[in-house]
Amino acid sequence: MSAPLPRRGQPVEHDHFAHPRTWLTGDVPGIGGIIRQRPEDFVVEEVPLRPPAGHGEHFLLFVQKADLTTEQVAHVLCSHFDVPRHAVGFAGQKDRVAVTRQCFSVHAPGRRLEDFGMIEHEHISVLWADRHDCKLRRGDLAGNRFVIRIRGVDPTTAPRAARCLRILEKLGVPNRFGIQRFGVRHRNHMVGREVFRGRAQPAIEAMLAPGGPDPHADAWNHFARGEYKHAAAVLPGSFRVERLVLGELARGRTPEQALARVPLSDQGFYVSAFQSAVFNLVLERRLAGGVFSQSLPGDLLTREDGSEPTLLGEQPDAALIERVHACELTASGPLWGVRMPRAGGQVARAEEEALHAFGMSPEDLDPADKAGILMAGGTRRALRVRLRSPDVEGGLDEHGAYVRCAFDLPRGAFATEVLREIMKTTVEEETDA
Repeated sequence: MSAPLPRRGQPVEHDHFAHPRTWLTGDVPGIGGIIRQRPEDFVVEEVPLRPPAGHGEHFLLFVQKADLTTEQVAHVLCSHFDVPRHAVGFAGQKDRVAVTRQCFSVHAPGRRLEDFGMIEHEHISVLWADRHDCKLRRGDLAGNRFVIRIRGVDPTTAPRAARCLRILEKLGVPNRFGIQRFGVRHRNHMVGREVFRGRAQPAIEAMLAPGGPDPHADAWNHFARGEYKHAAAVLPGSFRVERLVLGELARGRTPEQALARVPLSDQGFYVSAFQSAVFNLVLERRLAGGVFSQSLPGDLLTREDGSEPTLLGEQPDAALIERVHACELTASGPLWGVRMPRAGGQVARAEEEALHAFGMSPEDLDPADKAGILMAGGTRRALRVRLRSPDVEGGLDEHGAYVRCAFDLPRGAFATEVLREIMKTTVEEETDA
């Protein structure tokens, strides 16, 4: 469990609230254990948004992979079908340390599947193939089915895991943003706060200043001494934005000029991290207050897909309340921006308090939106998502004891939130689902 939740009005300078403070299943003891001992212990199967069209210029392949990233599979398909990277599409990134099954589309007009041989790769199998009428885009999936073996546990604890899943099936799963959203240094939201304000120098300091244990501390120390060229030289290529900013500073550019060289899409990534941290705080406070699965006057209710929100008035509609209890509707939380639909009453006050806790006010949000930064306008996000078709068993195989947990989640939702509630321990984050 992470540090206690800060009191209302208490500033939260660095926290991102990606780790739970309050368990929704707190009455059920955790079973502990570990995950991902081997790829086959973590199985993810994509649920397609619609079946193959049976015609069209694209191949649609349902692929099983293990110990590979989704992007690596895409490049294998490019090579096999002799097409450029932009001809291959998929609906979502899947974990490398897992066995995953997902669809890929390949744009190959005028060609037949029979023109190509089998894909020969020890970590890739094509389970079925058909023709399709469009390229798969990010988000073109209904959800994912997870089948996960938790190792290092007593299999007789399976009933506790089942109790947790029943609670989550009834109340919903907290739709928290995980630690990956905040970068390897866990401070992307701090950069985003200053980008929102249009303050280049503090944004660059949040991005590059020394702080905390870090394998790249030499780079940040070089930055602090004004040795920008040396700082860029010792950073690996994966720190693309940081190296870009350092390069501009080394050329004598001002902080404003250096930050302006960062593509708006990357600036939007930092803005999104700040929005995510505030959302997480709102979510944690509702969990701590025991109103996570309830609706309050002033809530903006939405479906888990983020559909157009409906304002809940002071005299709640009984039909809407019933849909909230059934998990068909859920309260939404803020992804702050000047064009974000605003909640009402006590909910609006709580959301503004969360923004103020990060040293921001609604008036501070305007510069990023005017600059055209992606995501800066703001939106709403469901506070919970539905868990469906839970199943649990305890057992023993050639690798030892396990508790197997299976369940369905909608697109964009992460199994780690479910596993945390079951295990009550730190759980490694997934990639984008």
